[in-house]
Amino acid sequence: MDQQSKHNSRLGLRLVTLLLLVPGSAALSDWVSDTRPLMGTEVSVHLWSEDAEQGQEALEAVFAETARIDRLMSTYKDDSEISRVNRVAATRAVAVGEELFQLIQRSLDISVLTLGAFDITFDSVGQHYDFRSRQRPDSETVETERENIDYRYVRLTKASGTVAFLKEGVRINLGGIAKGYVVERGVDILRHLGVQHAIVSAGGDSRLLGDRRGRPWMVGIRDPRNDGQVAISVPLVDEAISTSGDYERYFDEDGVRYHHIIQPTTGVPASGVHSATVFGPDAVITDALSTSVFVMGVKRGLTLIGTLPDYESIVIDSEGRVYYSDGLQQPTAEAFE
Repeated sequence: MDQQSKHNSRLGLRLVTLLLLVPGSAALSDWVSDTRPLMGTEVSVHLWSEDAEQGQEALEAVFAETARIDRLMSTYKDDSEISRVNRVAATRAVAVGEELFQLIQRSLDISVLTLGAFDITFDSVGQHYDFRSRQRPDSETVETERENIDYRYVRLTKASGTVAFLKEGVRINLGGIAKGYVVERGVDILRHLGVQHAIVSAGGDSRLLGDRRGRPWMVGIRDPRNDGQVAISVPLVDEAISTSGDYERYFDEDGVRYHHIIQPTTGVPASGVHSATVFGPDAVITDALSTSVFVMGVKRGLTLIGTLPDYESIVIDSEGRVYYSDGLQQPTAEAFE
């Protein structure tokens, strides 16, 4: 397969729904599936196994791993490792496990790559949002807390395995990369257990393992203003897909949409884009890059993707126009209203 054909076959987007999990798929008795609330979202596992009991055990192994990572990295759990870092790292260096250390390191590397568009210190402002209660920080709080947003305030010391903050008030949150890590780890576990065909999803992040037993998985890009509507269905095989959108956690107030993707330079929700999808071989990277492209906007975001040969992107701007990275052949599709 030539490079262009490979790009076209990977034309990917947000996994709006596992299209196999519809009436009719139950006839395939050896497909094992479940969805559970974890990581502040829904985590789904869908796999094929020659033995249904072994398939269920594999599924449980993925959920157990997800729960473990959630306990480690959730800022909503006071006893998590990352919560301990946020409490004391501004006063002294905090020793952390290798797993958290490495994911923070990868996050900082992506911050450098994206010139700060991806920044795990966004939570200095992000902590003041409560989307369920429709609460947001006032302008004074935003102005004060945005001074604490800068990935360069996070210092890692490899020799001691410690994390320190160089400024009081800094907080980190791995929400822009941890779900990609979860689905990547899930597929690693399934592969180790001998599973060859599966999808693991966590919110807007999905990792496909192999194909659908001789056929590609069919996934779709959703219309960001019409929930459940699929604009394009495309075939994908063995791919990671991540979408960041302003429709995931948000509320509208006086004609303004307040959502969870913070522009680091301003401390307010990024604007100009409804959704950004990135796909490639590693869900950790696609997760972080989809956030980055959303924050950077169409031109800068797609320019960045153009420098990364293994990754492609589709962006829907605030006018409903659809844009594709250079490695993609544009399908026939109507622009969103």
